[in-house]
Amino acid sequence: MAFVAIRTTVDPMKLAQAVRGEVHALDSELPVSRMKPMDDVVSEFLAEEQMIASILGGFGLFGLALAAIGIYGVIAYSVSQRKHEIGIRVALGATSGNALALVLRKGARLAAAGLVIGIPAALAASRAIGSLLYGVSPRDVTVFVGTPVVLVVVSLAATYLPARRAAKVDPLEALRSE
Repeated sequence: MAFVAIRTTVDPMKLAQAVRGEVHALDSELPVSRMKPMDDVVSEFLAEEQMIASILGGFGLFGLALAAIGIYGVIAYSVSQRKHEIGIRVALGATSGNALALVLRKGARLAAAGLVIGIPAALAASRAIGSLLYGVSPRDVTVFVGTPVVLVVVSLAATYLPARRAAKVDPLEALRSE
């Protein structure tokens, strides 16, 4: 089976009849079938890879959602355990902003610890997966800057809800529950 590629600046399907005529003029025995633009050929060739990339991207988003839920759960539990302490702080004059900052700092420390462990691990793993990547280098700056930024934003967003709840702690209720 032989293939012919023609570069054109006009719609390639408009030239289909002319191409068939030229091929038949050269050899009337040659069949001309399956004429399609190169964009279609490339998209058919890459369809499976694009589907796999979409599935993996979906798993990545699912993992990000699970991480956010996990961070929320850990911080919410921590806030519930420290409700008495936060109530005492508020009773002694701490503002709701101080209570909010206290919990947000804890979430930020957890995110920083994850980055300190995760970035070197990702750099080490990038060597192993370098041959599997297409169109991006294993140590792409956008990925190694964008991913940590997204993770920090998600972790702080997951921390914000329990922090806001901690900022609204009523000192009398917190002290009474002990």
